[in-house]
Amino acid sequence: MLGYFIRRLLAAIPVMLVVALSVFLLLRLSPGDPAVIIAGDMASPEQVAGIRAALGLDQPIYTQFFIWAGNMLQGDFGTSLISQTSVMTMITQRLEPTISLALAAIIFTVLISVPLGVIAAWRQGSWIDNLVMSVSVVGFSVPVFVIGYIMIQIFSIELGWLPVQGYRSLDNGFSEFASRLVLPALTLSSVYIALIARMTRASMLEVLKEDYIRTARAKGLKERLVLFRHALRNAGVPILTVIGTGFALMVSGVVVTESVFNIPGLGRLIIDAVLARDYPVIQAIILLTAGLYVFINLLIDLSYAITDPRIRY
Repeated sequence: MLGYFIRRLLAAIPVMLVVALSVFLLLRLSPGDPAVIIAGDMASPEQVAGIRAALGLDQPIYTQFFIWAGNMLQGDFGTSLISQTSVMTMITQRLEPTISLALAAIIFTVLISVPLGVIAAWRQGSWIDNLVMSVSVVGFSVPVFVIGYIMIQIFSIELGWLPVQGYRSLDNGFSEFASRLVLPALTLSSVYIALIARMTRASMLEVLKEDYIRTARAKGLKERLVLFRHALRNAGVPILTVIGTGFALMVSGVVVTESVFNIPGLGRLIIDAVLARDYPVIQAIILLTAGLYVFINLLIDLSYAITDPRIRY
């Protein structure tokens, strides 16, 4: 198992190198010049050239890449071109809202989607199954920002149950923290609830046809135990894969949700950085997101090695 995990870890290194190179070239070759943005509209060409030289933007692209990559390997993601603040400091300040939102969303997703998928598979062809599948189609079809505005209209404006926007850390109390996460977390989880519910249903339908399920029922076990202890446990590998991938996608896909609910997380930070052409911030966020995605996939691979004896060696 250790050898398998090491091989998977080594395979992730070229992936990160390709991501780093792609992000660097894409940003450098795209239109726009951060030196012009920093200098302002009234700056002279000499002033713009001086800023470019101070930022190292006048050097060849390959030189800029090797300097940036060397600093990154030492844990130095550079300094923001606009605010002159350490990029890692800026990310650290915005990390808590994004991680909190993603964790709350994945909790809602698992608690809602897995039972829905199990019940839909159990009652295949019934009105419950049709309702779950219809709701999942809606979850796939309606844009996230539309769902967010609908929830704000219903639960915040008309009913007045929850705050409209904003974020409060745990330092302000758990009630303030949780009340401001409910709506954005449900909004962000809407697509993944639909996805995981359908995946759970498909996996459960395959397992419910197996002989050991019929044997468990013949022994007189309660249907709840058959579904959740026997069937769901054996159908859990593909479901776990989708849940892990979904969490990584949530962290990287919070841009729209954070904008709708005015949450000062990484999504808002990368929007501001893109508008300002702040290369170091954009590169750092994309690389960290890619690294998180690779790390979660490594954990999923490790779970395969633990649960499947055939790949331990």
